[in-house]
Amino acid sequence: MQVTIIGAGAIGGVTGAGLQRAGHEVTLVDSERAHVEAINRAGLRISGAHGDSVVRLRAITPDQLAAEPPLRFVCLAVKAHHTEAALEPVVPRLAADGFVVSLQNGFNEEVIAERVGAERTVGCFLHFGADYQEPGHILLAYDYPFFIGEMDGYYRPRLSEIKGVLDAAMPTVITNNVWGYFWGKMGYAALAFGIALSDQPSHEVLAHPELRPALRAAVREVASVGRAEGRFIEMIGDMDTGIFLDDSPAGLARIDRYWDESVARGRRSNSLKVFTGIQRDLMVRKRKTEVDPHMGAVMAHARRAGVATPVIAQIVDMIHEIEAGRRTLSLDNIRELNDRCAPHLKAGAG
Repeated sequence: MQVTIIGAGAIGGVTGAGLQRAGHEVTLVDSERAHVEAINRAGLRISGAHGDSVVRLRAITPDQLAAEPPLRFVCLAVKAHHTEAALEPVVPRLAADGFVVSLQNGFNEEVIAERVGAERTVGCFLHFGADYQEPGHILLAYDYPFFIGEMDGYYRPRLSEIKGVLDAAMPTVITNNVWGYFWGKMGYAALAFGIALSDQPSHEVLAHPELRPALRAAVREVASVGRAEGRFIEMIGDMDTGIFLDDSPAGLARIDRYWDESVARGRRSNSLKVFTGIQRDLMVRKRKTEVDPHMGAVMAHARRAGVATPVIAQIVDMIHEIEAGRRTLSLDNIRELNDRCAPHLKAGAG
């Protein structure tokens, strides 16, 4: 199968390498010329969870797409805020029976559907851990299945075809509730953006009980929007965003037990991926995060559903200040978040 992957970073690189190993004909497209040149010169190195290997495959830059034959199977694996720009050279090359699978976090399928049509947009939830290290090198920290589905929840035969291809990279599951996975991941993301206000790993942040109220509230706001839209919110790993809707004493105790277990597990772990991708964007790569297309999209859905998201709004503002260099990463930021959001939090709760 000929597959074009737009974005050869952590997600696109790992996926492309897996497909190429299985005999598919993969073209990676990336705007970072040094990365493209390194891949074409020496192959794409994937290190980490499954050892260290090099996969030889073809890489081009976006401007070279104009010379490509019509594209049928396209995977979009760029950061959410680059979605529209990444689609520009794809749209005129997309075949009549072509489709775009979003290997991204967030609600990017909505953006894709506006450009190529809902009938040519396929949803995909992913959660495996990987990081771009340097040109030509991706670190895979851990595996996690793909969950693919049509945006309207109906089954179409192309899903089986897509599954057959993506299985080569990660085990792939067909679901009729891909939106439920998106909302679950947005709860996870709200927590991750809150934690990214600090320079500490997630488990070390959650080890401070006094920092938890606003973080709980941020996840609850996401869950409230998903529920208002009538979505059944799926679990993401061991995180059940839906439980954050219960702000009774028993519900809060359940969340605290879950986070206490996460802290203990994190301190025992020898994971290759200590910091989230958001923290790496801020601390290592010194670039903008996906806070606007992720949390901004949640707030847009919230406005349509009539749900207030004051804690998420504060997190977005503080992330913007960090991106602009007006604020440094610190646990004190999360303390300030709790102070700012105190009127929206129950006493001693989230």
